[in-house]
Amino acid sequence: MEIISYSPAYAEDFKKLNLAWLEKFFWVEPHDEDVLGNPNKYIIEPGGMIFFVKENEAIIGTVALMKMEDAIFELTKMAVTPAAQGKKVGQQLMEHTINFAKQKKWKKLIIYSNRKLENAIYIYEKYGFVEIPIEEDNPYSRGDIKMELNLS
Repeated sequence: MEIISYSPAYAEDFKKLNLAWLEKFFWVEPHDEDVLGNPNKYIIEPGGMIFFVKENEAIIGTVALMKMEDAIFELTKMAVTPAAQGKKVGQQLMEHTINFAKQKKWKKLIIYSNRKLENAIYIYEKYGFVEIPIEEDNPYSRGDIKMELNLS
């Protein structure tokens, strides 16, 4: 397994992985469709990044860092193929993104999630994310928890 950075060649993998995850656990919101349909516009061009986990020639996981404001990014759109779940792919992506953010000297990472995703929240807490108040107008109707990791 190797972690690679975004290339437009992987845009469809990014979309497929995330749509499959959203459809399994929740639903696809307009905000998701915008971002997944044009990751270059919504993530890469504003200064964010997308990483992929590649095993042999297959993309088995992804995560995005989407700029919220200067030095504050949302860790979002993390998805792993069902066949790769349980292989700590998500934890590898988490470590990679946190190290990347620290190298960039970013101040903090934000995550919006849902309390029913107990395994995901456990992993976020394991890596130092703490719950903070969630705004009423958060970008996801399914989001009922907001967490942050201070990097500085």
